[in-house]
Amino acid sequence: MTEREAVAHLLRRATFGPTADEVDAAERVGVAATLDALLTPATPDRGAAATPLPALGPDPYAALAEKPSREQRQQANRERREQVLTLTGWWLDRMVAADDQVAEKLLFFWHGHWATSAQKVRSAPLLLRQLETLRRHGRGPLEPLVTAMVRDPALILWLDGQKNTRKAPNENLARELMELFTLGIGGGYTESDVKEGARALTGWVVDRRTGAARFEARRHDPRPKTILGATGDLDAEAYARLLAGRPETARFVAARLWFRYAGPQPAAPADLAGPDTAATLRRVFTAPAFAQTRDTLVKQPVEWLVGALRQLGVRPSALPEQRRRQVLAGLNAMDQVPLRPPSVGGWPAGTAWLTTSSLQARLRLATLLATVAAPAALDRLAAAPPDGRPDALARLLVVDAWSARTRAALAPLAKEPRRLLAAGLVSPEYTVS
Repeated sequence: MTEREAVAHLLRRATFGPTADEVDAAERVGVAATLDALLTPATPDRGAAATPLPALGPDPYAALAEKPSREQRQQANRERREQVLTLTGWWLDRMVAADDQVAEKLLFFWHGHWATSAQKVRSAPLLLRQLETLRRHGRGPLEPLVTAMVRDPALILWLDGQKNTRKAPNENLARELMELFTLGIGGGYTESDVKEGARALTGWVVDRRTGAARFEARRHDPRPKTILGATGDLDAEAYARLLAGRPETARFVAARLWFRYAGPQPAAPADLAGPDTAATLRRVFTAPAFAQTRDTLVKQPVEWLVGALRQLGVRPSALPEQRRRQVLAGLNAMDQVPLRPPSVGGWPAGTAWLTTSSLQARLRLATLLATVAAPAALDRLAAAPPDGRPDALARLLVVDAWSARTRAALAPLAKEPRRLLAAGLVSPEYTVS
C-alpha cells in the first residue's frame, strides 16, 4: 500500500469521506501525523461553528391543555414531526460541514450503539439533548458516558424506564443496557442480574412537559441488590459505574468500534480497548490488521451520502427545500435515516445494505447529487480529456483505482460529466471502502 493509499484508507474510515484536497494534505505529512491531527484537532471547528444548534423550541405537547381536543393533538403531532425533520436536516448539514470529522462520525457510531428512535420518543428536543450527551462524553472514558445515558430522558422513554417502579419493575432498560450497550451478549450476566438491575433503575421518570428526567424516591426500590456479584443499595449511578468498570464492557465496546471502523474480518485484536474511546480508536487505526481491511467495508447509506456531499461541495442547507426533502427521501428509501434506527439494536451492517431496492434508491440519489454538485467538482472532471476523466473521477471521489469492469462501464460516459459522476457514486469501488 502506498503512502497515499494508506492515508486515504485512514481518512475514509475515520471520517465520513475525505475530499481529494484533504488526502493531498494528509499525504504530505504522513499517516502518523494525520492520525494525531484527526484525534486531537489543533484548531477550532469552523464548520461546526457555522452550523449552530437548531432553535427547536419546546415540545409542542407542552403547550396543550390538560384535556386537548383531537385537532389540537393532531396539530401538536404535526409540529413534532416538523421539529424532528428540522433536527435531522441540521445534523446532516453538520456532518458535511464539520472540520472535526472524527467527532461527527463517532457521534453517529454512538447514535447507532445507543439506538434511540424518534418513532417512539417523538421529541426532537429530547433527541437533540441525547446527541449532545453523546458528543460531550463520546471521546472519553466509558463511565461518564454510561452514567449520563442511564439518566437520559430519550433513552428512558425509548426503553420504558418511566414504567419501572418498585411495585412493577420493567426490565427493558436494564436488559438492553447489559446486552446491547455495555457487557454484550455473553458478557457474564444472568437473568437475576437483569432483574436486580431493573430494581436499581427504579425511580427515574421523564416530565414530558419540561423534557427533564427526575428521580422520584417513592418509586425507587431502596432494598439491597446483588448485581454481578456486588451487593448494596445500588441505584442508577452505582449500577452504571459497575457496568462501565467491567472488563467485559471495555472489550465489547472496543469490538463494536472495530466492527464499525474496520469491519467484521479479521476479528478485533485482543488488546484493543484503551482507557477512553479516543485511545481505543487510535489502537483501531494503528493495528497491523487495519490495513488488511481496505476495500471490505460496505458504506452505510448515511456515510455514503455525507461523503459524497463533502466531495461534491454540496451543503444540504444550501439546497432548495424540495431538494433537501428529496435527499431525506433517498435516505429513507435506503432504510437509514438519522434519529430513526429500526430497533434498539441499531441498523444492520455489511451486505444488508446491498439489496436490489436500496441499490435502485442509491442510483436515484446519486443522480440527484450529480445534478446539484458544485461547479468546482464538475470543472475538475471537465478539465481532463475525455479518456482521462475516469481517473479524474477516481481522484475526486477518493477511489484508489477502478476495476477493469468499472472502467469499461465509465468510459462511454466520459463526455457527460454528470452521468459519469452518478455512475461513479454507485460503483462497487465507491460503495465499499
